[in-house]
Amino acid sequence: MKKILFLSLTLTIAMSSYGQSNSKIYKDASVSIEKRIDALLPLMSLEEKVAQMRIFHANIGIGADKDGHLKLSDNVVEKLKLGIAGIKNPGESLSPLESAKLNNELQKYIIEHNRWGIPALFVTESYNGVDAEGNTVFGRPITSAASFDPSLVNRLWDVVGREARLRGMHMCHSPEADIVRDPRFGRMSEAFGEDTYLTTQMVTSAIKGVQGNYDGLGNGTHIGAVVKHFAGYGQVLGGTNFAAVEISPRTLIDEIYPPFEAAVKEARTLGVMASHADINGVASHGNPALINGVLKNQWGFNGYVVSDANDIARLYSFMKVAESKEAAAIMGLTAGMDVDLYSEDAYGLLPEIVKTHPEIVPMIDEATRRVLRTKFILGLFDNPYIDIDTVEKSVRSKSSLALAQEADLGSIILLKNENNTLPLAKGSKKKIALLGPRVTEKTKAAFESISGNKNTFVAETGFKLTNEKRGIPSLSTDNEAGIDKLIEIANTSDVVVLFLGGDGFTSKEAFFGSALGDRATIDPVGPQDELMTKIKALGKPTIVVLQHRRTLSINTISEQADAILDGWDLSEFGDNSMAKVIFGEVSPSGKSPVTIPRSIGQLPFHYSGKEINNKKEYLFMEKGPLYPFGYGLSYSSFKYANLKLSNPTMSSKTNIDVSVEVTNTGTLKAKEVVQLYIKDQVGSVLRPDKELKGFDKIELNPGETKTVTFSITPKMLEFTGISMDKILESGNYTVMIGTSSNEGLKGEFRLNK
Repeated sequence: MKKILFLSLTLTIAMSSYGQSNSKIYKDASVSIEKRIDALLPLMSLEEKVAQMRIFHANIGIGADKDGHLKLSDNVVEKLKLGIAGIKNPGESLSPLESAKLNNELQKYIIEHNRWGIPALFVTESYNGVDAEGNTVFGRPITSAASFDPSLVNRLWDVVGREARLRGMHMCHSPEADIVRDPRFGRMSEAFGEDTYLTTQMVTSAIKGVQGNYDGLGNGTHIGAVVKHFAGYGQVLGGTNFAAVEISPRTLIDEIYPPFEAAVKEARTLGVMASHADINGVASHGNPALINGVLKNQWGFNGYVVSDANDIARLYSFMKVAESKEAAAIMGLTAGMDVDLYSEDAYGLLPEIVKTHPEIVPMIDEATRRVLRTKFILGLFDNPYIDIDTVEKSVRSKSSLALAQEADLGSIILLKNENNTLPLAKGSKKKIALLGPRVTEKTKAAFESISGNKNTFVAETGFKLTNEKRGIPSLSTDNEAGIDKLIEIANTSDVVVLFLGGDGFTSKEAFFGSALGDRATIDPVGPQDELMTKIKALGKPTIVVLQHRRTLSINTISEQADAILDGWDLSEFGDNSMAKVIFGEVSPSGKSPVTIPRSIGQLPFHYSGKEINNKKEYLFMEKGPLYPFGYGLSYSSFKYANLKLSNPTMSSKTNIDVSVEVTNTGTLKAKEVVQLYIKDQVGSVLRPDKELKGFDKIELNPGETKTVTFSITPKMLEFTGISMDKILESGNYTVMIGTSSNEGLKGEFRLNK
């Protein structure tokens, strides 16, 4: 009996010593991250590990009292006893300084109230900059995609990463690597457009920016990216949120995967969010071939995979692919989902599920390891707090605000400029009417500040597009009086600038039951075409400024306007930026990141579709797009000449260079986006009509010529063959360099394997 007691005591002492030793190791910043995880993980109970696999929203009970100090609900206090993976949007409605103070208090509370002092991840999103009060407001991602300038996007997201970290945030559920090709989809503007190559360049630039080129994570200056939605989310049927995704495996591999793969391998994203949708009947959150197979095993992703809101539980309640809540939790875990966002009916059940399914414990350990690794990479165990003295002088700095306008000016697209209507002269002493539903209370002052005091301005909205109800808005009615007022003002003016398009009420995320944001038509909403027609009938020079979050079939506007500037969704300085372009301070240089159709009936309609898609026209409608992908005019003009290939042939181990001379033949200094497209003339499977494979934004003085050179690599020519393996085929290829996907100089080369 004494021997047994002695052995038990010895084992207890040994385990205690082991725990103390491990406790010292995981707290030691000089030890490698993997060794620190190895030391911490065995100390944790099952319940503590599961807590590291859950994120809840701050709106369930995290706030500030009247003195600005942390205030927690009983529900939150209970949730934090075991620690937590993360919390979404704490302090989002506070100023950056107030948020930093609150989040320091919140982090301190979390560290002090779980056994091992494990910090939490505070998570935000970024569609117009950091989605929280008091930060620099940038244009939407699809707006910056129109810049065709990855370095600009990188600098923009660098500011996002810095401003988010200064608020006390650590991760953002952004950027989106989705390919968006259906403008009915209300979330279109959150992504970077329809093209695989452009999206890849933009999303990798954004991730590198927001993560501080990865170095900014551990030193506390930047936050981690959670690229989303893996995979195929933008391809939802009918353009409706939560709808099914039916997409060929070949298209998935060749066109949808590449931005995500580059996000993992090149940009080193810390996180990935799974897609709401399925892929050909297999729910993404329950798809082990997708999450474990492709993402983790094939691409080597070692960050964490988080669910979209409540989507693991929805494997049971919505997708109907699991028989019970418990089965849904097991399905998500088995697929490789590491973190459960929001739900109380999924991973919260795991401790009880383990009693009958002990085989899932290693999966729980692996998921916990991935979350802990992220926290160690971010340096949260060693430096969990924000230096509040740096917040106010660094958020919304002069350089950040200037960058927001620079991004605007590089992204505005000139779609039409008949008879050189633009730019307007600052000293022309004209009466200029700023009219339409997208005019704001700041528009007139912005134009006055740019134009000076010789031109005079009058501004009037006339009517709203909707009743602006947040959940399910209704189109405005009784607009006649507003239209009449706009016509009256226009009739007494020399020039009319119409502000048309859409807004955050006519294009937005559609939630379950509580909100709609997708549309069955892509025509401009309300009486905008009617207004365009009536203004045109006055015979005044009419300029249209488009502001919108989805592609619109602007046939009437395109036909009748004298000039059209497309800004998508610009920064907080959007009116100022538009005025600068209208009055010629800057020549527009944006290019369309999407194909602009004439009708919704043309969908699906992207420039890189199969060649056979273009063989037949529709009755009673002009063939082709209204404006092609990559299209955008300038106040200057450019001539392309002398396209040259360094070699007429290439092999699987060699590159060839293709060059072209670009000359500014106009009278103004301007930028041009030189675009490279390649077409596989004959393939063993049907190939895209053409594919963007390179671009370069250059600036030229009047009369200046630059030679632009692109290197064509074998990797650019790979595709998924009949056997569903990546292959490189011998054959002839057409290369085109030009100003859009529809216009350029052509050459030819042959690949001999």
